[in-house]
Amino acid sequence: MKNVNRRDFLKAAGAAAAASVVAGCASSNQNSNIIPKQQGRSVIGLVAPKMDVVRVGFIGVGQRGYGHVKRMSHIEGAHIVAICDTHDAVLEKSASYLVDERGLPKPELYRGSDLAYQDMLNRDDIDIVIISTPWKWHAPMAIDTMNSGKHAFVEVPLALTVEEMWQIVDTAERTQKNCMMMENVNYGRDELMVLNMVRQGIFGELLHAEAAYIHELRWQMKEIEHKTGSWRTHWHTKRNGNLYPTHGLGPVSQYMNINRGDRFDYLTSMSSPALGRAAYAKREFSADHERNQLNYVAGDMNTTMIKTIKGRSIVVQHDTTTPRPYSRHNLIQGTNGVFAGFPNRIALEQGGTKSFHEWDHDMESWYKQYDHPLWIKMGKEAERNGGHGGMDFLMFWRMIYCLRNGEPLDQDVYDGAAWSVISPLSVQSVANRSESLSIPDFTRGAWQTAAPLGIVTV
Repeated sequence: MKNVNRRDFLKAAGAAAAASVVAGCASSNQNSNIIPKQQGRSVIGLVAPKMDVVRVGFIGVGQRGYGHVKRMSHIEGAHIVAICDTHDAVLEKSASYLVDERGLPKPELYRGSDLAYQDMLNRDDIDIVIISTPWKWHAPMAIDTMNSGKHAFVEVPLALTVEEMWQIVDTAERTQKNCMMMENVNYGRDELMVLNMVRQGIFGELLHAEAAYIHELRWQMKEIEHKTGSWRTHWHTKRNGNLYPTHGLGPVSQYMNINRGDRFDYLTSMSSPALGRAAYAKREFSADHERNQLNYVAGDMNTTMIKTIKGRSIVVQHDTTTPRPYSRHNLIQGTNGVFAGFPNRIALEQGGTKSFHEWDHDMESWYKQYDHPLWIKMGKEAERNGGHGGMDFLMFWRMIYCLRNGEPLDQDVYDGAAWSVISPLSVQSVANRSESLSIPDFTRGAWQTAAPLGIVTV
């Protein structure tokens, strides 16, 4: 396809996808259990041809994306080719860091409009694209990226509606390109250790998990023109449900082999009253301020319960409003005992240091026995380069490692869709007296034979 034709195609596709996002976010997803006809081949275990050098493009380098540029610049075998953002200040900041701080060639910069990223996608010297933009752009940008022949790596959530999830899955299968939602928490030291313990049967047969994103973020409401709060605040006026499920849900899903031997079956959801955001706005802003003109509808606490095909239960909570300590819960319960996070603690019937009636809070002996090989190899380097205690850097290092060595990624498009779809389905459930809703099988049955995520050695 000639460049001009491909550019026109991408712009048309992007505009249509962006329009569908705006329309889809305002409505419930009624047919969540309908599986569309497959258009390509499954991408479970997809292996891209080995790359000596992974050529990287970035879309969005405001807050999260700027940190990604910094960390990617420290990874051997990654070459940053181009960066796109609609805000000149952050675009130049990223370029200056690469040139002045790292002594690297200046990347090509793309700017000027919401669709400027499509000109970047028209290049043929980019292998992967890192997408760190407001949520409404995740789906169209990921789809455009794969359609342009590149692998897409998308910030959480993967998409906003059931329809978008299927569009992304279909595109990945048709193009045979990776589309990984960058759930960084899966690369935290504790989460990796617990995955290792689960794989070794320390907790017995798994029964139940608890996951959460409890993180007081009212202060983001003061970000008006730029930064995350300038757009994220408005989601509290559009959706009443779990707005951000994946940070807690990703790790426990990997413990339970979701999409790899088990899958989500159905959910039910309920929300508390929505009081905290309006009260904060009244206290912190003038009466005529725009934040006091908004109608906040998202319940301060949302609780969603998921049942898996194997009968296991998962509780997922979301609260970015109430004054309380940070927590992702990260609890996994088996027939032999339990691990729970925030703070870390373990209780086992067999093999523990104490009676299972008493928590063991000393993690050092458990780290010595069960630290994940990935953390043993790269943990110090990850902590040195930072990003939520090193998990961000380790995620990027692992992504590049897999691409350079011809190995499948640890997270695939089906994971991103399954974890993200909890948000729109929770909204629909809350709106209908906590009705039970089927969760789509994005693997179209392939979960039954897919191999569990192993404990990699690197």
